[in-house]
This record gives sequence, structure tokens and C-alpha cells, in this order.
Amino acid sequence: MAGPTKPKNLQDVTAPGRDGIGASPLRPDGILKVRGDFAYSSDLWHEDMLWGMALRSPHARARILSLDVSAALAQPGVYAVLTHEDIPGSKYYGLEIQDQPVLAIDEVRFHGEPIVIVAADHPETARRAIAKIVVEYDVLPSIGPVEALDPERYGYVHAPADYKAHAFGNIVHSQHIHHGDGDSAEVRALADVIVRGEYEVGMQDQAFLGPESGLAVPAEDGGIDLYIATQWLHVDRQQMCPVLGLPPEKVRLTLAGVGGAFGGREDISMQVHACLLAQHTGKPVKIVYNREESFFGHVHRHPATMVFEHGATRDGRLVFVKAEIVLDGGAYASASPAVVGNAASLGIGPYVIPHAVVDSTAVYTNNPPCGAMRGFGAVQMCFGYETQMDRLAAELDLDPVELRRMNAMEQGSVLPTGQAVDAPAPVAELLRRVKAMPLPEAENWLTADGPDVRELPGGLSNTTHGEGVVRGIGYAVGIKNVGFSEGFDDYSTARVRLEVINGAPVALVHTAMAEVGQGGITVHAQIVRTELGVDQVTIAPADTRVGSAGSTSASRQTYMTGGAVKQAAEAVRTVLLARGRDRYGWAPAFAAGLRLSGGKVLTAAGEVVADLVDLLGDEPVDETTEFRHRPTQAFDKVTGQGFGHVQYTFCAHRAVVDVDVELGLVKVVELAAAQDVGKAINPLAVVGQIHGGSTQGLGLAVMEEIIVRDGKVRNPSFTDYLIPTILDTPPMPVDVLELADPNAPYGLRGAGEAPTLSSTPAIVAAIRAATGLPLNRVPVRPEHLTET
Repeated sequence: MAGPTKPKNLQDVTAPGRDGIGASPLRPDGILKVRGDFAYSSDLWHEDMLWGMALRSPHARARILSLDVSAALAQPGVYAVLTHEDIPGSKYYGLEIQDQPVLAIDEVRFHGEPIVIVAADHPETARRAIAKIVVEYDVLPSIGPVEALDPERYGYVHAPADYKAHAFGNIVHSQHIHHGDGDSAEVRALADVIVRGEYEVGMQDQAFLGPESGLAVPAEDGGIDLYIATQWLHVDRQQMCPVLGLPPEKVRLTLAGVGGAFGGREDISMQVHACLLAQHTGKPVKIVYNREESFFGHVHRHPATMVFEHGATRDGRLVFVKAEIVLDGGAYASASPAVVGNAASLGIGPYVIPHAVVDSTAVYTNNPPCGAMRGFGAVQMCFGYETQMDRLAAELDLDPVELRRMNAMEQGSVLPTGQAVDAPAPVAELLRRVKAMPLPEAENWLTADGPDVRELPGGLSNTTHGEGVVRGIGYAVGIKNVGFSEGFDDYSTARVRLEVINGAPVALVHTAMAEVGQGGITVHAQIVRTELGVDQVTIAPADTRVGSAGSTSASRQTYMTGGAVKQAAEAVRTVLLARGRDRYGWAPAFAAGLRLSGGKVLTAAGEVVADLVDLLGDEPVDETTEFRHRPTQAFDKVTGQGFGHVQYTFCAHRAVVDVDVELGLVKVVELAAAQDVGKAINPLAVVGQIHGGSTQGLGLAVMEEIIVRDGKVRNPSFTDYLIPTILDTPPMPVDVLELADPNAPYGLRGAGEAPTLSSTPAIVAAIRAATGLPLNRVPVRPEHLTET
């Protein structure tokens, strides 16, 4: 079997260094996680704690006619049974629009919506109490995305009188973009070829391994201390305080161990339920979802239907694009407005196109709520526009990579929103590099002893020894924004303290950043070592005692909270050098040229002029700063024009697949990637992010989908919802570019999401090449390939 691959230009990622930026030190949580010793939120424990559980709706859409909880209350060991009538404050919450009931009020709008919560002395007691609750429903026909567009005929998910979104009908949010002369008759006449395609993306789950869990502990001051696995501590608190009827200072959140997130923890799930039960009983309450409840308890990736038209000249120059996108937002808004903005603004891909019209809409339905997931609106669009580029290349008899390269954007190109790209945009170079990588051997499954079935479609099921197996190669490239956009006040807070402990300078870093597995705590220590020249760095637990770090999403944390840590460390250094000027009489110009390294203050020539221990003495330096990126602006509602995004990131993939065309089985043989990361703060972690994002894209391409029929989830388990295992994950050669963004800390770019975009269409393009089938929907299933 193939060994691990090293990125071509990062051969030294495991070489020893001083563990500052550019090195790849061991993650402090890595060994614990590998050994199974890491404490996750589901491991939390408190003396005398109760267990919380929710009764969830078995229907996608129904009126609640009656609710009887008396038998549950009478169950021995039950301490509380709460309905919406027991909520002390607001009955609604929401990430962007407060439209979601904490507990269902008069109706349920999706399968799995919580109606009643119970606290008991044992999980089994809570389950028995839940089973005794009697609900009488008037079941109504569910509204899907097609029906949602005709509310006069099929009805409203939210009654017009109760509408909280800034839209109408069943619309959550919409965005129109008009670029150049759009798709006018005059523009269409300029195109020698017009290709039209309809595409569909299924509902993908984040599939994090650690289920939703947390522990709420009532405090003596009447507040609540919540220990929770989440992506955004401060916004969790912001949503919960009105529900609990408590001021922010009395709702204190501390991050517990997080077992993955990928967007699925950006909305609150069990947090407010645990707090309500703790508030009501006066006892600590722990809630841990099982896997089925986890599928119902968090948002998913928006399913999408897309219609594209691409016009081009005979020599391959793009003339115009018209795109219409409908996103299934599910029963509540979640992050749908922002997903719509991303889908619209990134909807034509990383290409220079003089004319474009894009319409992006999210609709309310009675399907499970959809919100943030890695790639956030750009994943769906990338499958659409990259499939179109392959179809256009075939129509023009051009190489698909060369067609992309000749239309690729670069620094200075203008997006359809009117925003100029003011940092490197090496789209053509990424495509060149990924195409130039060596291809895997043909028939690599063939050994001297015969076929190695592990390397064939079907694997150890032994379905083929090479008969009917056809190889295909496909390419794709994508564009993703970094950070919060459209005028959102995106900032992050960091506190850095430097003091002498046991005769050595030691730094403490305190932020509210959610470490969800991305390696942010490692990066923060690297930044402080670089800026302050110390070896010992301690990372304080993330909590709400320090200002917000924003969400661990949008590929933003290294840029934003890393930027805040850098800024706070620079403030500490400024104070230290000011002390040196006062104490040693350094001239300002001399002090400006000094640097910190190895616990010393050095000149540019390396001469030691002071020791940090002496400069600090008994007076620690403690600085807290807020870091903000350049301001963005909302897109114009009519034209879609505006400086909407602060940064863009690009990744290209080449997929090699073997397809058993008789059985419809696919083996991804190799998935190569090239990505520009600006600056690899931790090169090994960067490669890990590219591998992880690519694997998640592989899952969407060939296996991952939540099956919803008439609003009901049919596969809420890892038995029936399949995700790639190590046996499904191919070798992934990676080529990393480091073209600095002048507007970002250290020139870095967010790296985590871009590989999730282009991996899916590259794999599907390779399957098309092997089969000759159109394949306009993902995930691709065996029946799509055998046409049965």
C-alpha cells in the first residue's frame, strides 16, 4: 500500500525548529486524543447531577392539539418536566433571526423538533418519563422546497403574522447579483456556444464524532455556569440570556472538549435546555445526545437545486453566466441568510466573466433546519459551475484544465459583486501544478500475486478482480471567502500576559476561541513564541471571562484570533521595550530595531542587550486587544454590488478513480490538491486541513446524504448515513503555495474550507470520464452508474 505523502514544497514539516510560526510542533491535545485520554464534553461529571432529555416530534408538520405530562411528573426520580409555558424569558432564539422556539409552542415544523424536556436522576429514568408523555397531533402535509415556492397553494411554514425573516412567503432570504449587462439578448448574441445544466446537491451532515453534550451548573448568585462543546461561546450566551431571563454576567460559559464541529455546533442545541432544567431544579444537569438525537439536534448542509447557463466564444472565452439557486433552509433560519450571500457572490467560480446574473434564495420548508457547514454555500455552487466548465470544454473540444486556466481570475480581477481581488489569486497556477503531478500507476491494484482486491472498487467484498473496471481522471477548482462578510463587525479578542515563573519568562494566552480540533491552541502558542521570544506558553481555558473570539468557522480563527494574539503580544513587547528605554536609556531608534528571542532582548546583529527576566522583574505585563479585519459592506439588494468579503482562498484538485461500470462501485485511487495558504503558520496542520476537507468532499461526492422523505429523516445513524473511513480515503499528494496576502497577519489565508469545495466536482468529473454519464447530482450512487 502507498505510504504517507509529503507536500512537495513542505518536505521539512516535521523537522525540529524553535516552535514558532512556520514550524510544526506537536499539538498539546494530540497524544491524549490518540490514546483516548482526552476529556470531551460527554465526559463531564458533577456530584448530584441530573440527566436531561427531550421529547421530540415524530412528525415533520403538525398542530399540537393537547399535551399531557402528568404521568412523566409522577415518575419516581423525575425532578422536572418543562414545556414552553415554563420558560422564564423569551420563547425564541436564533443565530441570525430569532424564529426558532426553544420548545414547540402550538405546532411542530420539522421531524425531531423538541417539545418537552425532562430532568431525572438517571438517563433511563428520563427515557421512561419521556415515553409517558402523551401528545395529540393534527398531522399536516409537509412543505418541501418545491411547495415552498407556491405558498398560496401549499401553505406557509411560518404563518405570515408570525414571520420573523426580512422577506415574504416562505422565503428566508434572497440575493440578486447583476454584473455587466447580465444575460441580455445582446450579451447572448456574443456567445458562440451556450451550455445549460440543472444540478442537485443532497443534504450532508457534519458527522462529527463527539455528540452534542454539556453540563449546566446553577450558581450561588442565581446564574448558570455552562460547560459546553460549541463553536462560539459568546453567541451561545447571547441567544440564551433572553430565554433564561438573566443578564450576560450571570450566564458564564466555559469550553469543554469538542469532538469535531464543521459548522454543526454554530447554532445552539442542548445548551439552553440544560440551563433551563438546571435553573428550574437548582441542580447540575447534564445532557448527552445519542447518535440519532444528534442527527435531529443540529443543522445540516443546505440541499440545493441549481440551474446554470454558460455562454462562451468558440475559442473558449467566457461571455456570460446565468445562475439560479434554491437552497432548502429547513424549518428555521439558522445561518441561511449568510449562506445565500455566499452562494450568490461566489456562484460563478474563480473566473473572469464580463457579464453575469445570479439569483440565490433560501426557502423555509418542513425539512430539518440547515445552516453552517464547512464550505458554507460555496460547496453547492462549486459542483454546479465546475460541472458546467467540463460540459463547456466538451462542447468546444477543449482541454478542461486549459479552459479553466484561460478564464482564471488573478490579482486585480473584478468579481461579479464589483469587488476587485487585491491579493494573489493563483488560480491558473494551482491548476497547472495539480495537473503536473505524477499520475498513479495504471492498474495499481495488480500485483505479482494477482489482483489486490483492497485497491479495487468494492474492496474486500471481492466483487471484481478487475473485470469491468474503468479509470477516469477529473479536475476542479474553487473559490471560498474567509471570515465574516457583508458588513458584519468581525473581531476577536486576546489577552497575553508575560511574567517570571521559577526564574523563566512564561506567557499566558487567554481567548474565547473554540478549539474544535483545528489546532488553534497550537498556533496561538507558536505566535507568542515568535513575537515574545519565549519557550514556555500556557493556553488558558476558553471562556466568556474574556471578550468574544467569534466563531470557529469561515476559516477565520488563525486570521482573526491569531491576529488578536499577535496584536496582544506586540502590545506586551511594546511595554517591555518602553521599560528598557526607561531603565537603560535606549534611544527610540535603537529600541525600534530590537527583537526578542530565547528569553533575551537582541539587536539586529544578535547582540544581547537585556534579559527578559530582568526586564519583567516582579511586574508582569498583561495586555488585552481586539483585532478587526478590514470593514466589509452588505451587498446591494438590487444589484448585488459591494465589497462583501475580506479575503479569498483557492484550491484545485485532480481526482483519479476506478469505476466498476457493471456494479456501479467507485474507488477513489488518488485525490491530489494544490492550495495557496498565504503563509503556512503550522505546515503540518495545513496539510491536515487540506486532507480533512478533501475527505469531506469525497464523502459528498459518493456516499454522504441525509435521506428525507415527506419531511422525515430516514437514516439518522452511522449505520445508514455513511462517511469515508480510512479504507475509503486515498493517497492525497498536496502542493502548498505561500503567496502572502498583504492585508492579513503574516500574509496568511484561511485554509480549512477551500479543499471541501473542489474535491467533490473533481471526483464526479473523474467518474463521468470513466462512465460517460452526465451525473448532475451528488452524492453519486451505484444506481446512478448502472442506470437501474
